[in-house]
Amino acid sequence: MGLNPKRCVVKLVIFGEQVAEDVTIRAVLRTDYSQWRALWEGYNEFYGRSGSTALPEEITQMTWARFFDAYEPVHALVAEQEDKLVGLVHYLFHRTTLSIAPTCYLHDLFTVPSLRGKGVGQKLIHAVYGQAKLAGSTRVYWLTHETNSTARKLYDRVADLSGFIVYRKSME
Repeated sequence: MGLNPKRCVVKLVIFGEQVAEDVTIRAVLRTDYSQWRALWEGYNEFYGRSGSTALPEEITQMTWARFFDAYEPVHALVAEQEDKLVGLVHYLFHRTTLSIAPTCYLHDLFTVPSLRGKGVGQKLIHAVYGQAKLAGSTRVYWLTHETNSTARKLYDRVADLSGFIVYRKSME
């Protein structure tokens, strides 16, 4: 790919919408761990992974470590407002049989509840679009739960619904 998308700082201006204009999107830093961790826990709680159903600590630690490993295709960007993290997005690049270029999978997206609907999620998505372009990717895609109606309103504005149905089988 040639470029290191972990080192790019992205600032976006989105016209025509109420936007938290003082929010900056940037690559996650090692010093962000405690704030990232709080957002990560909020994201997982939103999807029912807390308490007895929480992810094992090893997964959280490995996820964090992957962001700083140059050999890993997993990346993280954060939304920052007044020196406080208010959102996160994790994405990864993978090969596909449909293209020579890498495909970008937007894996996790979360903003603090008080800023939802103010453009933070949209800025994070557009920042991933920018990183995907830098990496030579021709496609960004993601999944969400069908009941996540708030997020789906945003997703319907910034991407196309593919119509695919996801099947999965746990191998544990």
